[in-house]
Amino acid sequence: MAFLFALFLLTSPVAMTIEKLYQLFLAYPSVQTDTRKLKSGDLFFALKGPSFNGNAFAKNAIEGGAAYAIIDEPACMQGEKTILVEDVLDTLQQLAKHHRQQFDIPFIAITGSNGKTTTKELVHAVLESSFITCTTKGNLNNHIGIPLTILSVKKDAQMAVIEMGANHQKEIEGYCKYTMPTHGIITNCGKAHLEGFGGVEGVRKGKGELYDWLRANKGTALVMWDYDYLRTMSRGIENIYTYGTAEAQLIGHATQSEPFLEVQFTEGMQEKIATQLVGDYNLPNVLCAAAIGHFFGIDAGRIKTAIEKYIPSNSRSQLVEKDGNHIILDAYNANPSSMRLAIENLAKLPAKDKVLILGGMAELGAESIQEHQQIIDLISQYHWKAVALTGGDFLKLPHPYRSFANSTEVKKWFAQQHFNGVTMLIKGSRSMQMEKVLEA
Repeated sequence: MAFLFALFLLTSPVAMTIEKLYQLFLAYPSVQTDTRKLKSGDLFFALKGPSFNGNAFAKNAIEGGAAYAIIDEPACMQGEKTILVEDVLDTLQQLAKHHRQQFDIPFIAITGSNGKTTTKELVHAVLESSFITCTTKGNLNNHIGIPLTILSVKKDAQMAVIEMGANHQKEIEGYCKYTMPTHGIITNCGKAHLEGFGGVEGVRKGKGELYDWLRANKGTALVMWDYDYLRTMSRGIENIYTYGTAEAQLIGHATQSEPFLEVQFTEGMQEKIATQLVGDYNLPNVLCAAAIGHFFGIDAGRIKTAIEKYIPSNSRSQLVEKDGNHIILDAYNANPSSMRLAIENLAKLPAKDKVLILGGMAELGAESIQEHQQIIDLISQYHWKAVALTGGDFLKLPHPYRSFANSTEVKKWFAQQHFNGVTMLIKGSRSMQMEKVLEA
């Protein structure tokens, strides 16, 4: 062992191969990129970004108990416990790929414009009922979070579920190179991150990079067959399992959506599932989770129990009871597609008094004004007890509703209304932090 560790004391980027670094990882399998969360024995990867440089914290990491600090700036060397590489991020991703290559288990990649995190959580719940399953924590679905998730997969894992977020083309393609998914799900392709993708067709091309990987590597796609564009995008993939409300291998329908979604399955399995999710716009997410379970041979009863036990958190389709009001808190994120679905869902609920508190939608580029105007036009088609539009490009458009600059302002207004007995939707892009409206 002493000889082995002597290899790691070499400071030349050429000498430190991924294979050598992987041996070190096996000895110290906990990876950290934030010194504030560092535990004794962690490997610290000194990542850099527009407003931070992890290299500057290498000394702090070692003093805080890090086994080693991986850096890419020679000036930050701290003796034997620092390892110099060409590029820390690239090294982290290469290490993740090397770890991935040690496994011969399903790696299921999930991406999409809407619902991917809820779908990921539901899929995890179903798979975990029968398999040891490693899954993306929270929303660690980017170029840093994905390799960290892969590195968290333990030797005894039987399934891995990897969520992939993206806001520009070639991003999913890059993730696939080190995730190497065997199975893939695109929840949908909607109006999200239009600025980076360059429009809806750009979204489909970018998300479709997952299908491209599966097509080239003989993987399996689980496809929502109701969506014609996903049928088209998935052509040429050898292995396809379909789910939807018609013409699919697993079929289910929403039988109720108030207060929670209930789904009756009629093909593939015959269960009726009473979820704790708000709105029939969550139907595709539930169908997908059930499809994964059915595909991998999980008993229908276990699928039902797993989905029924799942309670959404982190401001995603949560039903909050507050001061006699029924509040749909869906403030984790928003784009034109998800905003429209949430508004239409609220509009058709049988409640007498309904309130909309909406935040602006981000990353829409040149189409932002038009998309915000279309949301205003949609709102105007229904009767509401009150409407409050907050921040973003809502501020640039004329409308007859309450207008606020930020969530702090709308929170003050909300507190003064003393609503009671209303049904309310609170939704907006992450940057708007609309969940603050409900904070004490």
